[in-house]
Amino acid sequence: MQQTLLLNASYEPLSVISWQRAMTMWCLKKVEVIAEYDERQIHSASSTFRMPSVVRLLQYVRRRYVGVRFSRQNIYARDSHQCQYCGRKAPQVELTLDHVFPKSRGGRTSWENIVACCVQCNRKKGGLTPKEARMKLLKTPIKPSHHNQLDMSFNRSRAPHEWLDFLPTK
Repeated sequence: MQQTLLLNASYEPLSVISWQRAMTMWCLKKVEVIAEYDERQIHSASSTFRMPSVVRLLQYVRRRYVGVRFSRQNIYARDSHQCQYCGRKAPQVELTLDHVFPKSRGGRTSWENIVACCVQCNRKKGGLTPKEARMKLLKTPIKPSHHNQLDMSFNRSRAPHEWLDFLPTK
C-alpha cells in the first residue's frame, strides 16, 4: 500500500497515512496536496489524479506529547536495528530483546534495561550482566524523548524521495 506523509499546518511531520485517507481528507478540504508521486495515478469514473505523497493540514492541530510508547518496534528503532553488543545490523526478525541487568536477578522491563540484541550475543550473554559476560554495550539505553520519536518514526533512509524536504535532519 502506498503511503502519504501528513504534515501539520506548520509543515512539521505528524504521521504517515494511506493515500486513500489522504484523498478523502483532500475531498473534504481538510488538507492541501504539497507533493505527488511521479508515476502513480488514481483513476475515478470521470477523473484522473496523481497520487499524493505529502499533504498538509489546513488547520493547525495542537499535539500533546505523552511520551514514546514502550514496544518492541520502538526498542528496535531506538537502537537502529543494531545489536547493542556486537554492532551487527539485522532485520527485525533476526533480533531479540535483552535485559541488560538480567530479569532473573530482578532486572526490570524498561527503556533503561532493554536493548536490541542478535540471537548469538543473547545466547552468549545468557543470565549474566554485560560485565560478567565480558561484553560491552555500544550505547547506554535511555528512554527516547518525543523528538527522538519523530526521528524514529520518519526514517530518512527508508522514506520516499518526495518526503525528504519535509523530514527532520539529524
